[in-house]
Amino acid sequence: MRKIIALATAALSTAVLLSGTSTTAQALPRPAQPDPFDKRVHCQSTDDDGRKIVTRFGNSEFGWNHFTHRHNIRKCSILHAALKDKVDRNDGHGRLEYDGVAIRTGGRPAQVKFTVIVQYTRKTKDGRYDAGRGQKIGVINAFCRNQPHNKCPAWMNQ
Repeated sequence: MRKIIALATAALSTAVLLSGTSTTAQALPRPAQPDPFDKRVHCQSTDDDGRKIVTRFGNSEFGWNHFTHRHNIRKCSILHAALKDKVDRNDGHGRLEYDGVAIRTGGRPAQVKFTVIVQYTRKTKDGRYDAGRGQKIGVINAFCRNQPHNKCPAWMNQ
């Protein structure tokens, strides 16, 4: 009986040690991979300097899928309004910023300033995303200034 208990204890100890080893091996962190982004073009504009600027569907970090949800810009015409003019800010490394103004007329007039940010290079600044040979990343973000959470009012999408 003592031999059986000793063998069972040894087997149980071995099983616990082995299971602990495999659990530790599985818990090792994997290298971070960026979210895949949708390279399809949703909108296209041409600015005052003749640049063709695309708005890709992107992902939750940038592009149409980012700013439609996070900043409530749901119409290409809003982007076109800012992108048709000259660049307002250029960092010299492919990041272009265009400013625009949306105006609501009628009984309760309102005015909202908004910004469209463009990455006019093949890759994002951090190098995580690549639009492909001969392509540009395009619009990475658009948001309203001086609004709660930089979220645009619903009337802009009407």
